[in-house]
Amino acid sequence: MSIRLIVGLGNPGPEYEQTRHNAGFWVVDNLAGSTRLARETRFNALATKTTVAGQEVWLLEPQTYMNRSGQSVGALARFYKIEADEVLVIHDELDLPPGAAKLKKGGSSGGHNGLKDITAALGTQDYWRLRIGIGHPRSLNLQQPVADFVLHRPRKEEQKLIDEAIANSLNVMPLLCQGKFEAAMMELHSAK
Repeated sequence: MSIRLIVGLGNPGPEYEQTRHNAGFWVVDNLAGSTRLARETRFNALATKTTVAGQEVWLLEPQTYMNRSGQSVGALARFYKIEADEVLVIHDELDLPPGAAKLKKGGSSGGHNGLKDITAALGTQDYWRLRIGIGHPRSLNLQQPVADFVLHRPRKEEQKLIDEAIANSLNVMPLLCQGKFEAAMMELHSAK
């Protein structure tokens, strides 16, 4: 089993482009490189097929708002007969500090509405998640409500750390696409 669909979560539109909630889009944009994501109306998403470590992989950025991400993920997965455990969803994570990136399979949504909708669309929690730490307003000594925090740009020092987490995540994508999940976890979780 290997990853066949890599989903970056975020909100569409230029007003959200640089916000913390779009960390998933940032990873997929970097992974796509010069390969252009194209609008796929049947999936309500930007998508492209690319090759990572010799494996064909779909890259997907739902163009619904975050809490409806499952529409796009479910539609593409059903159309191409991609199983839940072949899906990697990349998203921002309040419970991890900026600079941290963690990989896990399954588990609860942790209050993340995008994950809740994807779980409903796939009919299971047993898909892979790559969590990009953005920090929590309380742990960063900010008075912002969470909803406001995720929809704003990271501070300069936080962005630098998030960019490092993204670079570390990109380094393990070949392992994930080859089905070497344990090796990918060990490398990502020990990265500094």
